[in-house]
Amino acid sequence: MIYETRSGAVEALRDISLGVRRGELVALVGPSGCGKSTILRLIAGLQIPTRGRVTVEGRAVTRPIAAVGMVFQAPVLLKWRSVLDNVLLPTELAGLDPRRYRDRARDLLRLVGLEGFEAKLPRELSGGMQQRVSLCRALLLDPPLLLMDEPFGALDAMTRDEMNLELLRIWGEHAGGDGSHERKTIVFVTHSIPEAVFLADRVVVLSPRPGRVAGIHSVPLPRPRTVKARATATFGRLSLEIYEILTAR
Repeated sequence: MIYETRSGAVEALRDISLGVRRGELVALVGPSGCGKSTILRLIAGLQIPTRGRVTVEGRAVTRPIAAVGMVFQAPVLLKWRSVLDNVLLPTELAGLDPRRYRDRARDLLRLVGLEGFEAKLPRELSGGMQQRVSLCRALLLDPPLLLMDEPFGALDAMTRDEMNLELLRIWGEHAGGDGSHERKTIVFVTHSIPEAVFLADRVVVLSPRPGRVAGIHSVPLPRPRTVKARATATFGRLSLEIYEILTAR
């Protein structure tokens, strides 16, 4: 992916080859400016690669795709709309009747512990609560693919840990065994190595710009994961390996 700027061309990504399996949670880590967010935009069809191609479910992505939910570092809530109306926003953008989705929106808010806050405005919520609303909004239309761009990076450490566990619960760590629920596919961008190792099935390490795949690490930690996983030798060893790749030591 090459960007044309006033001062010349900037190569953001080079020779990226990566596959993500259905129902997998893949984390992307790398230094600032290595193209992590660009990869998410390419997957979503918000940008088209300069060379090469992107496919989702075997179909080439040539324009923005509908079957995707996006969560950003900032909640990006409309400050004049209530919590419930912020969650329902995707229905309006898609030309759907919001009334048909009110029950689902309420169910999602209940799932993330925000029952009773439906009429509140964003300014009346903490940062962690606002990010929960953003997550509900992304899940409202039940997209099979969820793209998350450092969604918890601005939160304090304890709230971030809480949101990590919340995400895994919503993703459905217990799902899949009886076939009653299919996990969503998640591509999760983060600067935090521990966060990536804790959440992901695989961690993709990107090089400095132009971003290339410097390594792909499977995470052998058992699921469901708890905070105790961070005290294991496997967690420490894998975090150190990724750190050494990122710092070229």
